[in-house]
Amino acid sequence: MDKIKVESFSLDHTKVDAPYVRKAGKITTPRGDIIQKYDLRLVQPNQGSIPTGALHTLEHLLATYIREEMADVVDISPMGCRTGFYLIKIGKLAIEEVEEVLIIALEKVVEANLGDIPATTAKECGNYRDHSLFGAQEYAKRVLKEFDK
Repeated sequence: MDKIKVESFSLDHTKVDAPYVRKAGKITTPRGDIIQKYDLRLVQPNQGSIPTGALHTLEHLLATYIREEMADVVDISPMGCRTGFYLIKIGKLAIEEVEEVLIIALEKVVEANLGDIPATTAKECGNYRDHSLFGAQEYAKRVLKEFDK
């Protein structure tokens, strides 16, 4: 059996400098469509992680706010290490364009109110009790400050 190579497992996490946006993969479908994966790293790997409540709320808010700014988003998923998200999108965008959309989305997170968090009921979410708007906003502020440097 051939050994499967997972791109993110090949990344040297000791050499990256978060926050950043990076192209993490590309698939061309048999019809020629491009599906691009981006690494939206918010926290420095192995030096910090986003608590689950804050990460969960960021996931719900970014799922909305990034789609408001960008077409053809397939998914926005948190990384298991809790240091960022993967954005999967149909079509190609320059890193700078994705970073600009991420910054706009994080600015919206900072301004959000409790009523702005989508899908926070037992019917809509598999862990609806585990949210922290305060935590999401604190991490959004921290990341925005780092992007400004």
